[in-house]
Amino acid sequence: MKIAVLTGGGDCPGLNGAIKWVTKTALDPALERKRSIRFEVLGVREGWKGLVEVNPDDPESCAEYLLPLNEEVVRTWDRYGGTNIGTSRTNPFNPKNDRSDRLMENISRLGIDIIVAIGGEDTLGVAYKLYKRGVKTVGIPKTIDGDLLGTDYSLGFDSAVNVIMEEIDRLRTTAGSHNRIFVVETMGRHAGWLALHGGECSGAYIILIPEYPFDMNRVCDLLLERKGREVQYSIVVVSEGVKPAGEQEFYKDDKIDDFGHHSLGGIAAYIAETIEKKTGFETRYVMLSHLQRGGSPSARDRLMARWYGIAAVDTILNEDFGRMVSFSQGEITTVPLKEVVDKLKIVDVEKYYDSERYNGKRSIL
Repeated sequence: MKIAVLTGGGDCPGLNGAIKWVTKTALDPALERKRSIRFEVLGVREGWKGLVEVNPDDPESCAEYLLPLNEEVVRTWDRYGGTNIGTSRTNPFNPKNDRSDRLMENISRLGIDIIVAIGGEDTLGVAYKLYKRGVKTVGIPKTIDGDLLGTDYSLGFDSAVNVIMEEIDRLRTTAGSHNRIFVVETMGRHAGWLALHGGECSGAYIILIPEYPFDMNRVCDLLLERKGREVQYSIVVVSEGVKPAGEQEFYKDDKIDDFGHHSLGGIAAYIAETIEKKTGFETRYVMLSHLQRGGSPSARDRLMARWYGIAAVDTILNEDFGRMVSFSQGEITTVPLKEVVDKLKIVDVEKYYDSERYNGKRSIL
């Protein structure tokens, strides 16, 4: 049976590890002897775009978009960030440019039996639509935003939180030297997990998340309350999707991707400018942007990539298609894809957020 594995959406550390362990588990000679089935593994370059645009009759096109995988090819992949087979935000089911029939045709002509899709809500949403049309699909959760339902962990999140923590640690030296306020903008379109955990890990004074629209006057009051105390600078962490009460998100431009998403960004600049204007405190801002997607995977992402890759092949062997492998209550399991698309796991403000302090809760139990 031929397994096609692809990565979709934004890249992150952990993707290469998942590809490696899908490949190694599927092709393991010792395991193969115990099975009644043999596998072939094919890497699809550039996500769903590769399966849409490849011409199965053209060797050059196949070489461009398809990469045969074996244990030797993927041997060292888990050490590296990004995705060695590339990714894209292509949506074959985009109502303005529906190419789903071509996708279905290419899957058939390439002799693909199963698709393992590694991605977030959008990528897995395509996998679910294909499953409803008769394609055997298995999902692996990936999103640095940490907003996928049905799993307690998604690949890339831990590595991204570590980047936020490390960059804020660096900012502290210059912030302290100049007695400045730094506003740090993280990713997080609709969910504030990155900003919240990144801010908590780095000891940020204020954390703003999309789930709780903020009052700029309250932000300034909190900073003024701190004046004259033992610390002469402050770190303010803000998710890119936060918005002032009664207003909308800040967009970088007017572009909309294949899944209907605007490119967010710019809220940190607005907040920094307003803080300086209202308080007189010297304020700078930093957008971490794609730095959060870069670098080598953390230990946790390497381990979860291994577990998820192995679990994906187990799911195939169990013929349990249309499901996503997941980590829930300390155990690896699977959940139906239909339960993880079209909805997001967002921060429970009442449980995890202090709306008075604009920070993480000081009470846990």
